[in-house]
This record gives sequence, structure tokens and C-alpha cells, in this order.
Amino acid sequence: MGTMHLHGIKLLLFYTLTRVCTAQNDITLSVFTVTSKSMTVQWSGHAGASFYKITATPKNSPEQPVFAQFSSNAVMGSVNSLSPNTVYTMQLEAMDNALNVLSSAETEETTAPDVPSIDEAYSKNSDSITVEFADVAGATSYILRAESETGDFFFETPVADSPGTVVGLQPYTDYILSVMSVNSGGRSQPSYPVEAKTVVMAPKLNTSSSSNDSILVTWPPVEHAILYTLILTLEGGSTVRELNTTDTAVTFDNLQPGTSYCVKGMAWDAEGRTVDPLPVCQITRPHSPDVTDVQVTQGRALGIAVYWMIVPGATSYLALTSNGQNCSTDNTYCYIVPQECGQNDSVYVVAYNDAGPSSPSQPANYITYPCPPENIWVEEPTPGNCSVVWEDVPLVEHYVAFIKRDDGTEKTCNTTKTSCSFFCPCGYTFLTSVFPYNQAGTSLFAHVRNYTTIPCCPQDVTVKLVSTETLEVMWSPVKGAALYETTAARTNSVLHCNDTSPVCALSDLRCNTPYSVTVTPCSELRGCNRTCTAQEHETAPCAPEILNMTQTSNSTYRVLITTPNSPSTNYTVTATGRYDKHTCQSRNSSCELAPLPCGSIYEVVAVATAAVGKSLPGFSKTLETGPCCPSTVDVTQVTQAMTNVTWSPGTGARSYVATLMSPRGEARCHTLDPHCLMGCITCGTNYSVTLDAISSTGHKSQCQYRGFSSSACCPTGVKLYRRTNNSLRVYWRSSSPQAYNHTVELYGTGANYTCLAAPGGMYCDIQEETCGDVYTVVVAPVGKYGDKVTFCLPRTYSVPCPGSNAGMVISRRRRSVN
Repeated sequence: MGTMHLHGIKLLLFYTLTRVCTAQNDITLSVFTVTSKSMTVQWSGHAGASFYKITATPKNSPEQPVFAQFSSNAVMGSVNSLSPNTVYTMQLEAMDNALNVLSSAETEETTAPDVPSIDEAYSKNSDSITVEFADVAGATSYILRAESETGDFFFETPVADSPGTVVGLQPYTDYILSVMSVNSGGRSQPSYPVEAKTVVMAPKLNTSSSSNDSILVTWPPVEHAILYTLILTLEGGSTVRELNTTDTAVTFDNLQPGTSYCVKGMAWDAEGRTVDPLPVCQITRPHSPDVTDVQVTQGRALGIAVYWMIVPGATSYLALTSNGQNCSTDNTYCYIVPQECGQNDSVYVVAYNDAGPSSPSQPANYITYPCPPENIWVEEPTPGNCSVVWEDVPLVEHYVAFIKRDDGTEKTCNTTKTSCSFFCPCGYTFLTSVFPYNQAGTSLFAHVRNYTTIPCCPQDVTVKLVSTETLEVMWSPVKGAALYETTAARTNSVLHCNDTSPVCALSDLRCNTPYSVTVTPCSELRGCNRTCTAQEHETAPCAPEILNMTQTSNSTYRVLITTPNSPSTNYTVTATGRYDKHTCQSRNSSCELAPLPCGSIYEVVAVATAAVGKSLPGFSKTLETGPCCPSTVDVTQVTQAMTNVTWSPGTGARSYVATLMSPRGEARCHTLDPHCLMGCITCGTNYSVTLDAISSTGHKSQCQYRGFSSSACCPTGVKLYRRTNNSLRVYWRSSSPQAYNHTVELYGTGANYTCLAAPGGMYCDIQEETCGDVYTVVVAPVGKYGDKVTFCLPRTYSVPCPGSNAGMVISRRRRSVN
């Protein structure tokens, strides 16, 4: 029978699938909700459908399908009488009145598990109720539902299995509870409801420990509570005390310091129910610490190290000093930094835990090392004897003073006084510091005061005259001097020279002046040492000036100079020429230069000389000696009244003035040439010969030479006579004041004749050999040395034969001047 039934179902499914395949498949189907016994589906409508048929076929189950039919207007429908926790294939068919399937669709879904049953519901906390229920086959989880009796509260919460707890409830309130089973298909219908009431709230305990042997417990009143029970236990240990009270505060005393206790508080309602709350733990305050040691520490900053015994139950400690400083730690020691020097204070320690601080320990006194003196100074009552002095400071047992010199030398002084003496030579800088000591030690730092002694005076000062008005002062550097002030003092003024080097040039001084030269070393800290000895030094003489130069002789010149220096000063006058130099010396205002050659130009300068040195040369002046006189002068008479004067060149001369002077007159010429032709000469006259040599600047030299005598005068009135004895007489008149020999020369066409007349003679006779000749007659005087005047004019005479007493002058000719 079962086999036939299964075969019929297969045929029906085949027929249905065939119809679905041949029909228009344009309808959709989905499960809307499920329960343990029903399944609700929804679908999209189909036009032309007369009704819809839903078939729920169990899968993997021998149970029969369940059918339901709905009108053409329906789009949702439920199939009931299903089995819990069963997979169903849901098929929807849209059919017409002829029972033809127009469209179909199917889906699968599981029904919810069976409805569970509640075994027990109870409340252990004021905000929750615990429900115990039987497990349901196929349920993967459960849903607990809580509702108030008034309907103003509804709440569902999922749970995995039994028991389950609903939370978020109000204390001491009635609730209706049910449970639903859940699987992948959905949830079942709610179970049969039960009623339960939450318990009262547990008291909210507040604990504190105001001392190290008590705990105070307080709580706000709990609504609907009629009694409270408090249980005190050691944390992790046994019960210490238990009590019931209707109050809301209880103090537990006589407890152990620094010990953790737990308090559990329960509130009872009128039904005798209570909550089993979690305990609240509280530790009592710790015992007061015992300070074992206080040490002063020295590091970058002064501090103290405080040590104490460990306190049970303490989690941290706080050490406080009487001056308000503190340190905290979880060890049994701590450091308080910084501390001030010179303190006499105390320190106490407080232990802490979660309950609060313990009572302070007994104070432990301590002192810090003394403060270094603020005011330190050095006194030097006499040079070289110093004392470092400081102000007294409290809490000091003794002082140690350190005096360190800048060359590395160091001195220490251990004293209970407030001063210490030491040797302080000049030119040094001293670093002084004072360290006070007591039983705590001394400061790592101290104020350092510098003291610099006055710079030393230089001992090897040399003053040297480097120029006429400049003194070079040199010395060796001295200790402590950063600057040297050099002064040159005279009666009314002081010259200063400031320099960092041990040399100074005092310039622009007055010549021939004694100065007091002082080198004063100075430092920035101590100023200048004004006790150094001065040195006297005189500047070079002042330069003399040439006032005038005069020529006193042919080669001697007198130079007149100023004498601006002391009487012991020597003056040297130097004349420097192109090829030579001449000097003269004197202590007065004049000096003679000799011999100076003629025709020279000299630069003349005067210099003063004293023991300290020479002066600058004075302003030079040019001295020009007179031009040199020509070494030779030659005077040659050209005609009876004209001479030619020639001379050799004179050095330095540019022009000349030649002068021939006699009592009867003078002849003069001015020329640039070394010769001159002069007329107006008187015959038969002695002339003095002078020559002025004149330079280009007008300087003149008068030169005297051997005198010149002009030739005798040519005779006048020359006549030629024939005498009876066939001789010729030449007659003349002499013009010279002196008597000269005369020579007579006759030059005829036939013969020439010569005749010499004695001095004073006025004629000369010549024996003629041929008469009737024409003669040229020259009568010329002859000097005492036999020189004949060559420029007397010839005369021509025609002398007839006898019968005539006088010749006839035909002509007189001039002689040419060669």
C-alpha cells in the first residue's frame, strides 16, 4: 500500500512538472512567515487566473501533502496542519475554471520547531528573570519574551539554550514570560506563559577607610527592602563578621592596617527573597612608616635621600619636608631635589593605598651643606699684600679658600675666620673662591671673584730718536698690561700714545725740546699704574734757516743763518754743486764757504747738530758764484781808431762787457760772442783792459787784464820833395805825443825805397836813381819793439825831373784792413 501511494505521488509530481514546463512560467512565490504548524506564502498575481492552489509537500518525509485554495484576488495565503521542523516544498498554481494550470512556481522552506514548555522562572537579580525550559528538537536557538501585566512593557531576547535570562527589567516587578524555539525557517508560537517577579535591588555599597583599622560602609535605601545583611570577609579568605541591620550605614572597626576586606550587602523583600550580589572590596589605610635615614646627596643639584621601612598594604609613599618639598615613590626611598643650601629642616613620610594616606611618620631632622658666601672681595692694603674677605654664613664649621693665580699657582687656606691673606705681586689675576663646610659637606659650586693687581712698570724702557721730531719708545711686555699709555710731557703740554704693543712712536714733537717720557701700563680691571718712573730725552735740534749769502772775496761767501737751538749746537752749512761739495761749521749765526770756484751753482743748506742727533735740513737756497773770467784776452788794433778784442769763453758767462779805458776816453761793447770790435780808439794811448762776465741770472764778474797801448798815430802832412842832389825828401808831422821811429816806404814803377827816421824826426831823405817816376809813399811810426803801424794811409806822388821843387800828389789810397 505504501509503495503504491509513493508511486502515485511521483506520477502527480511528473504531471505537475510537465504542466509547469508547458505553461507560461511568469508567476513568483516566496515564504512570508512560518510557525511550527503553518507556513504563509505570498505571490504575484496572474491575469486570467480563476483561483490559486497551494500545495505543501513534505520533503524527506512520508507524510501526505497538504492543500489550500484561494480566490483569484488573493496574493497571500497560509497552509496549516503542517509538521514542526519539517522541510516543505511549496507549490503555487494559477488555474482557470477548466482546471488548466496557467502558471506555477515553487519554493522550499522549513517549518519552525515545536513550541517549547517552561519548567521554571525565577529572579536572582533585580533587573533579570531566569527561565528554564525543555529543549525542542531541531531548534537552533530560542527567544525569551517578557511582558508586563499592564502591557506597557514588551521585550524579546535570543538565547542559545536553557536556561535563559531576560535582563533590563525593573526591580520588584511582575512579568509574564514565554519562550519560542527558532530554526532556519523561523520561530515557533510562544509557549504557555508563566508569571514571575523580580527581586529587590542589591544595595549599592560605598566603602571607605578613614583610619588604618576601620572601614565605613554606606548605601542608599533600597525600595521594597525590609532588612539588610552585611558580610565582611578577608579578600580571598574567611568571613570575619556578619550582621543584619535596617540602617544604611555600618562601620567595621578593630581591623588590620593595610589589609583588603570584602563586603557583601543583601537586601530582603517582604517575600523573604534577596539578591546574591558581588562583594565590594576595601583596603584599610596603611600604618605610619618608620623613617630610617636621611642623607644629603650631591649631584647636579643638591638633594636629600629619605629611607624608611616597608609598610604592609601600602602602594605608594610621599615624603614631605618642612619647607614644602616632596617626592613620591612605590619604593622605600626617594630623592627630594633640589634642596637649598644652608637649610635646617625635617622630613616625614606618608604611606598611601587605595583607601588613602596613613598618618605621618615621626619627623626626621636634617641639615644641608652651607651656602657659599655671596659677597667675596679682595683687599690690598699695601702693594703685594692681599686678603680675600667674605661674609659669614650660617651652619658653617670651617671655610676653605682657594686662591689661584693666572700662571697656575694655587694656594688654599683652611680657616674658621672670614678672611685669608696671600701674596699678590703686580700684573697677576687671581681667582678666589670660598667653600664653607659642615657635617653635610660643602657645595659643589662657589662664587668666583676675580682680582687683578695693578700692571707692573716696564723696567727696560728705551727711548730712541728715530727722526728729528719723533721719539721711538720700546720696552718689554709686562704682566697684567692690556694697554700701554706713553706720554711725552714738557712744560705746557702732554702728548699721548695708546697702544697694545710694547712700542710707541711719539711724533709731532717740538724740536730742540726736552721731554719727560713715561710708559704707563694699563689694564681693563685695575686701570693704569701711575707710579712708573719717567725718562728725560731731548728731540733733535730745530732746522736752521739761511737768511742771506754774500760774497766776501773772489771765492769766499758768507752765509748768515738763524740759530734756533741751544748755544752748544753746531751748525753745518753745505754747498753742493754738480761736481763738488763745500762745507763750513760754526756755533754762531754766520759761516764762510771757501774757496768756491767761479761759474758754479750750489744748493746751500744748513743743518744743526747736537748730542742727540741732527736736525732736519733747513730750506735750501741756491748760491751762484760769479762767472769765470776768460783766461786769455787779446786786443788787436785793426785801424788807427778801431780794435778787435777777443777772449776765451768764461765758465758760467752768457754775455760779456769789454771795456778799454784811458784818461782820454773809453771804448765799450756788450756782446754774447767771445769777441768784440770797438772803435773810438785814440792812437798812441795806454788803455786798461777790463771784461765783465755776466751769467744768465745777471751775476757779474769783473775781470782785469794787462793794459793795451794803441799804436802810434799815423803822421799827417806827408809830402814828397825832390832835392837838388837828385834825392827825395819825405816830410811829415807827427800826431803822437811821444817820439817814435818812423819808417818811410816808396814804391815806384822803377824802384822801391825804404828809409828809417830817428825818433822825433819829421823827414827822411832817399837817393833817387831815376827821376820822373810816380811813387806811393807810406810813412808809419815804429814801436819800441820794432813793430810797424800797418794801417797808415799811402799817398801817391808824381815826382818830375829836376826843375820842380815839389812833387805832386796824385792820390792817397786807403789800406785795406785784413
